[in-house]
Amino acid sequence: MQAPMAGGITTPELVAEVSGAGALGSIGAAYLAPPQIEALCAAVRARTSAAFAVNLFAPGAPEPSSPELAAETAPVLDAFRAELGLPRGEDQPAVDGLFEAQLEAVLRCRPAVFSFTFGLLAREHLRALRAASIVVIGTATTVEEAALLDEAGVDAISAQGAEAGAHRGTFAGAFEDALVGTMALVPQVVARVRVPVLAAGGIMDGRGVAAALALGAAGAQLGTAFLGCPEAGVSPAYRAALRSDAAQRTVVTRAFTGRPGRAIRNRFTDAFEGRRPPPFPEHHRRTLDLRAAAARQGRTDLMLLWAGQGAPLVREMPARELVETLAREMREARSGEAR
Repeated sequence: MQAPMAGGITTPELVAEVSGAGALGSIGAAYLAPPQIEALCAAVRARTSAAFAVNLFAPGAPEPSSPELAAETAPVLDAFRAELGLPRGEDQPAVDGLFEAQLEAVLRCRPAVFSFTFGLLAREHLRALRAASIVVIGTATTVEEAALLDEAGVDAISAQGAEAGAHRGTFAGAFEDALVGTMALVPQVVARVRVPVLAAGGIMDGRGVAAALALGAAGAQLGTAFLGCPEAGVSPAYRAALRSDAAQRTVVTRAFTGRPGRAIRNRFTDAFEGRRPPPFPEHHRRTLDLRAAAARQGRTDLMLLWAGQGAPLVREMPARELVETLAREMREARSGEAR
C-alpha cells in the first residue's frame, strides 16, 4: 500500500500508477474540501479501473487554543515571514464540521478502501462505510491503540512505527511513549488483534516488505519510498533535499503543524527546538502562508520536508516500476529465507 500522504503529494497520476501496477494507491485527502475529494477520485478512475484508497484525519476535540504559546512563537514565525517577503501572519479561520462533509464525499465516491489516522471513528461512521462496502483501515502507533481499533471494528490496522515520516498517528497517550520501532511494534500488534495488520515505517524496498511479512504482517505501507517517483507531487527542491546528506537527519517535531511528525531537520525545526507551539490544527493554520512561500521559493531550510528514517534509500523511478521492483525484491528475499 502506498501511504496516503496529504498536502498534494498523492496526485491522481501516482495513485493510479500504483494501483494499476497491482499495489494499493491512496489519496491523502485530509486537507481537501469535499468537491476536491470527488474530483481527485474521478481523476484516478479516469486513469485506472483498479482499487484505490482515500485517507482522512479522524475527528476529535481540538486542544484548547493557547494565546501564550501563540504569542511566544509569533516572533519566530514573523521573522521567517520577513525573510520570505511576507507580511506578518494573521489567524486563519477554523473550519467546523469538515470531517462530516469529507466523509460524505468519500461515501459518494465509494473507493474500495478508506483509511484514517489520529483517532477512532464513531460507530455511525463505521456503519456508513460498511453499508457502502468500503474496507476500513485504522492507524495505531501502540498495541493499546491497535486493541482499541480492533474493538471498534475496523477491517485492518496500519501499525505505524517510529521510523515513519510525516504525522504521528498517536491518539491514546503521550506521543513520546508511542515511538516504538516497526520491528518491535508489528509482531506485538499481530499477537494482540484479530484483523490483518499492515507494517508502516522505515520500509523502503522489497527486503523490508519481506521482513514485515516474516513478522506476521499481512502487508506493508510505504510512503517515503514513493517520494522519488516523478508522479508524486514533490517539488524539485524537495527532491534535491531527499538526495542530499540532509535526508540522513530526520527529527520528530511539532514545528510545522503543532502535531508531532517526522521531517528532515532544517532551520525551521531547529527554531522550535525547546519551544512548544500552539496545538494542531491552530499552529497548522498559523504556518500555512509561510510554508507555501518557502515551497514556492525553494527554500529547503524553511520548507516542510516530511520524510521517514529510510529517506536516504529513496529511488528515483516511475511508480509502476517501483511497485514492480518492490514485488521482485520481496520475492527474492522470501526465496532466500526459504533456502
